[in-house]
Amino acid sequence: MKYGIIGAGAMGYRYGVMLQENAGVDVDFIDTWEPNVKKVREQGGVSVARDHKNRRIIPINMYYPEEYTGHPDVWIIFKKQMQLAEELKRDSKAGIFHDDQYVFSAMNGMGHFEKIEKYFPKDHIICGTAMIATRLDGPANVDFMGPVNSEVMHMAPYNNKPADKTTEAVFNDFTAAKMGPVMVDEWKGMCMSKVVFNAVTNTLCTMFEMQMGQFIEYEGVTKMATTLFNEAFDACERAGIHMIESRQEEIDSVIPVSQAYKYHYPSMYQDFSKGRPTEVDYINGYIAKIGREHDYVCRVHEFVVQEVHMAEMMRKYHKPQENVADSKKAQVEA
Repeated sequence: MKYGIIGAGAMGYRYGVMLQENAGVDVDFIDTWEPNVKKVREQGGVSVARDHKNRRIIPINMYYPEEYTGHPDVWIIFKKQMQLAEELKRDSKAGIFHDDQYVFSAMNGMGHFEKIEKYFPKDHIICGTAMIATRLDGPANVDFMGPVNSEVMHMAPYNNKPADKTTEAVFNDFTAAKMGPVMVDEWKGMCMSKVVFNAVTNTLCTMFEMQMGQFIEYEGVTKMATTLFNEAFDACERAGIHMIESRQEEIDSVIPVSQAYKYHYPSMYQDFSKGRPTEVDYINGYIAKIGREHDYVCRVHEFVVQEVHMAEMMRKYHKPQENVADSKKAQVEA
């Protein structure tokens, strides 16, 4: 199997490099961020460390969409939700999509599979989630966080049918790459389990500009998390969405997961601190949308969405605090 990575950011590099280095498969990278492409070509690859150690240059193939002539079996897509539609349009115009190709994506938030479906048939789309922390310290410069074999991800066919041979082959390659894949039967409940977790940790850490470890220092964090989780589960249950984790399992996971990533700022804060739009509309906003569509008002999630947007507006009056965990303002995907 040959893979093409669309979006050579923190997670795009993580998946592509681990597939190339651990599974021994061919990987090409497609990116539109000019400093990233230039840096890869200048230094002969991407600079990779794990937990700040053993940094080295790993040679990779990097292309702009318009210059790419390869034909991967599977595309792996990691873009911000608000960037995806334009990215897919540009890639399609460049002629890099083909009828026989499959696509996998484990982006944060919800709404991306509907966009991907415009370019690929449903039975060629593989949905995913990833509890994997990766920092992008700059163009072509990444740090894989966590010890070897700590990676955990889930995947499911978009058509909710049993995995076909190609999907099974992708699963096997992810296993060989040491990505820790788990195959599940139903994609929406799988993805919403990650969304509702991010709706707590990512959003609250962003609003108060704090690391995940600082977040759980507050004695009321479990009560806050429970309120948000209960609203999210109530909305999903009304919509017939059955998540792969129970309410209590989600609540119980907040402290240990945040402890494991205690020095990290979630990816939403990284966007916020750099003056970029956040993905709150695709996380808390998506939960609120599901609720409204099923005659249930997620009042706290709707309030949180507006509060994050207010914080975004306030950036014109003051700069967000520096990322004290790392002066390079590393991007963290968690």
